[in-house]
Amino acid sequence: MFQEKLQPFIDRYNEITSLLSAPDIASDIKRMTALGKEQAGLSKLVEKAKEYIETAESIAENKELLGDDELGDLAKEELSELEPLLPRIKDDIKVLMIPTDPNDDKNIYLELRAGAGGDEAALFVADLFKMYVRYAEVVGWRVEIVSSSDGTAGGYKEMIAMFKGNGVYSQLKYEAGVHRVQRVPDTETQGRVHTSAITVAVIPEVDDVEVNIKPNEVKMDVYRSSGCGGQSVNTTDSAVRLTHIPTGIVVAIQDEKSQHKNRDKAMKVLKARVYDAQLQAQLDETSAQRKLQVGSGGRSEKIRTYNYPQNRLTDHRVDLTLYSLDRIMNDGNLKLVLDPLNAHAQAEAIKEAGL
Repeated sequence: MFQEKLQPFIDRYNEITSLLSAPDIASDIKRMTALGKEQAGLSKLVEKAKEYIETAESIAENKELLGDDELGDLAKEELSELEPLLPRIKDDIKVLMIPTDPNDDKNIYLELRAGAGGDEAALFVADLFKMYVRYAEVVGWRVEIVSSSDGTAGGYKEMIAMFKGNGVYSQLKYEAGVHRVQRVPDTETQGRVHTSAITVAVIPEVDDVEVNIKPNEVKMDVYRSSGCGGQSVNTTDSAVRLTHIPTGIVVAIQDEKSQHKNRDKAMKVLKARVYDAQLQAQLDETSAQRKLQVGSGGRSEKIRTYNYPQNRLTDHRVDLTLYSLDRIMNDGNLKLVLDPLNAHAQAEAIKEAGL
């Protein structure tokens, strides 16, 4: 019975309330903070659970009154309002019962890299980055470029940027994978459609306590920064390359003129990438999140196609096709894509949890 699944959440919420009023908890700031956070996470679910139980009880009471000469009509009228309400509350509860991703509220490093397609891929990195920036402006996020590497004909071979705001990771975590573009390049004289691809990585920002990297695990190389075409940007060895020896993960930053600033940036990105590598290793292969985030073929899997001649965007994981590519790319209306992705992820998680 669905109602029986709700009682443990209500009992735990009441238990936390009692614990928070205990004298010994008041002196234990760490535990009090943890309990307060847990209770806050349960509050919406408990509120909906109580609403469901009250509604179910009211339905049962009104059904008993249907045969009553005086109250039967009134009971029938109330049932017509209450019975459609119950499944809607149940659906809300199912979403709230899905285990939360501990990274959902975090800022992210968004990394875009040109893949197959040469110069056109680098140009698409710039276009896709602009799309994410426009979406960030729409929802009120801040964007800071961490590192960039220019393409030989414009665009970027690589772009790393931090996106800061409410629930950034929760909204963009399913953007990781290969994004394919089909369009006629400016340099194409015959009007032929060219296909190229870029990879997108979405990496949650981490605190120092979340990932421990020992100094002897990191190799640092310094070199002179260089710009497009190889020309020198700086006459000092300010560019920094960090290599995490246990995993082989490499981060190179050269955007700042100061070696110290480049090293700080590189270390933050390195910690995030090491954490992300650990996270990916821990993900259950059959989980709904993994199916959506990286599909069955890892991060090399093609997740989306942007077809400019047909103004079409296709997300291959959820069979989503939209003929609104201009609105998505130019206006930052990424919500058209993100909402169906998140709805599908919720549905899969509910199914997997057996709710």
